[in-house]
Amino acid sequence: MINLKKEAWQLHILTRFVTGVFPLVDKELGGWKGYLASCPEGELKYQALASIRDKRFHCQGGSIYALYTPEKSKVLIPAIVALQTISDYLDNLCDRVDCGEEKAFRQLHLSMIEALAPPGSWGDYYRFYNLQEDGGFLEALVEKASQSLALLPGYGLVQEKCVKLISLYGDLQVYKHLDLKVREEKLIQWFEGHREKTPGIYWWEFSAAAGSTLGVFMLMAASGKEGLSPEEGRRIYECYFPWICGLHILLDYFIDQQEDRAHQDLNFVNYYADKEQCRERLGFFLEKSLESAAALPRPDFHTLVVKGLLAMYLSDPKVEKQGLLGMAHELLEQAGSDVPGMYRFCRMLRRINVM
Repeated sequence: MINLKKEAWQLHILTRFVTGVFPLVDKELGGWKGYLASCPEGELKYQALASIRDKRFHCQGGSIYALYTPEKSKVLIPAIVALQTISDYLDNLCDRVDCGEEKAFRQLHLSMIEALAPPGSWGDYYRFYNLQEDGGFLEALVEKASQSLALLPGYGLVQEKCVKLISLYGDLQVYKHLDLKVREEKLIQWFEGHREKTPGIYWWEFSAAAGSTLGVFMLMAASGKEGLSPEEGRRIYECYFPWICGLHILLDYFIDQQEDRAHQDLNFVNYYADKEQCRERLGFFLEKSLESAAALPRPDFHTLVVKGLLAMYLSDPKVEKQGLLGMAHELLEQAGSDVPGMYRFCRMLRRINVM
C-alpha cells in the first residue's frame, strides 16, 4: 500500500534538493570553472574542465547530504563539491592520460587524504606524474575542502573514518588504472587483506564499494550537528561500507557496461557469471542497504538515498539502449512501492536537462 504522507515527504525533500541544492552546486562548479580560466593551457586544464562538464551529476548527487544538516549546507556543499571534483579530475588523469605508474597515481590521490585533514601545507601531488602545471587548481580544491571541514563541529569525531574510506578509494583508483596484465591480480591481492572484515562479498564488489564517496559525504554531514557520538559515526560507516557504497558503484557500472567496453575500461559488473547472478547480487546489495539504513538514526533519510540511487541511475537512457529495462524494473519493484514516483521524477529531470 502506498503511504501518501511518506511520498509527500519524499517529494518535498527531492524538490528542495533540486531547487535549493542544485543551484548552490552549480555556483560552486562555476567558481571552479572561473578559476581554471586563468590556469595555463594544456592537458591538465582540459581534463579539469572535462571532469566538471561531464561529471557534474556526481557533485549534484553527493550534495544531497547537505539536506541531512541543512543549517550547515553552505559549509557542506563547498566541501562536497571540492572533494568530488578532485575525485572526478583525478579519475580523468588516471583514465585518459598515459601515465601508468603506480606511484604517480598514489601521489595524486594523496590530495584527497590531505583534503580531509586540517588546513596546512600541501603535498607535491604531481611529483611522479608526467604533467605538472595546473595553475594551483588541485591545491586550491584541497584547501577549500580542508577549510570547510574545519567549520563542522563534530568533524574531529569522524575524520579518521573519512580518511579510512578515502584511503580505500585511493587504493582502488591506483590498482584499477594499472596495466590490464596486472590490475586484476593487484585488486584481488588487495581484497585478500580486507576479506575478513567484509564477509559475504566478492572481490569486485569490495572494489566497487571502495569506489564510492557517499560514505565520506554522509559522515561529513553527520559531523555538522552538535552532539554527534563516536557510536553513531561507527554505525554510519558500517551501513555505508560496503552496502550503500557498493550498491552505488555497482549501479554506476551496470549502466556503463557498453561505454566501458568501448573504452576497454574495467567494469566490475562484467565479473558476474551471467545476467541472473548480476540481478541477484544487485538485489542482495539493495536488500542489505535498506536493512542497514533502517537501523540508523533518521532512517527515512538514508532509505530515501538508497531508493534515490536506483531512481537516478536506472532512469538513465543508457539502461534502455542496452536492453536492461527488464532488470531495472525488477530492482525498482524490489525497492518498494514509493520508488516508481522517484523514478518518474528523475526521468522528468533528465528530459528537462536538469540532471
